Amino acid sequence: MWVLFDAYDYLANLARGQLGKSLISHGTSVTSMIAEFLPWTLFSVGTSLLISYVLGVLLGMIIAYRRGSILDHVLTTLASILSSVPNYLVAILVLIFLGVRWKIVPITAMRGALSPGIVPGFTWEFISDAFFHAFMPILTYVMTTVGRWMLMMKNSTLNTLGEDYVTVAKARGLRPRTITVSYVGRNAILPLVANLAISVGFIIGGAALIEGIFVYKGIGWILLSSINQRDYPVMQGVFLCITVSVVLCNFLADRLYSRLDPRIRAAGSDG
Repeated sequence: MWVLFDAYDYLANLARGQLGKSLISHGTSVTSMIAEFLPWTLFSVGTSLLISYVLGVLLGMIIAYRRGSILDHVLTTLASILSSVPNYLVAILVLIFLGVRWKIVPITAMRGALSPGIVPGFTWEFISDAFFHAFMPILTYVMTTVGRWMLMMKNSTLNTLGEDYVTVAKARGLRPRTITVSYVGRNAILPLVANLAISVGFIIGGAALIEGIFVYKGIGWILLSSINQRDYPVMQGVFLCITVSVVLCNFLADRLYSRLDPRIRAAGSDG
């Protein structure tokens, strides 16, 4: 009986946007902690996804058109390796080689999400400092996700090149650029758009290890700290945020794909 009352109280507080208070941070509201740290994860994840998506789509189309060449073998092998290596292992290697052994980046100064004294705002000082601190997580995310986009775009482009409408377009004498952009690229990219929306939700959930390694204070860093300190209200709030993001991103992917592909809309109306 008490379990039902506790569940009712939790849902009632959740409807008012109240997720409880932290056990460690002197009673700080969990909602305010999520609101403070979540934007930094969205910034790093969103930037890296945009970069890896655009780069993967372009490289995927190139190696699809140059199938069987040396470039195809090299990039496909590289993409397979990058997509199979865990992101936390890549983060550790990046930290060791770029920060410790070669000393290319100042890893101590790059800790945190923002330098002390920097006022958030639409200024060059704030934007450059935000990118400075997010450089290592963004680099890790790009390295571990670009290979998957390359392979997906390559396979999708190869399948599209075999479609009848592409053969008809070539027979009509259309320019190669028009065929590549309007006929091949536009249709080959459709499955990747849906996967892009899904990836947003899952990467937010997998940011804990990356942000913990680089001490980048986003939602993943808060989750890792709350786990180590057994701060259960914060853990519960972050897990709820991750669950909602995954569900919403999957729903968005489903709606977006049906909007972009007329065949899906026609099949749904016939059913």
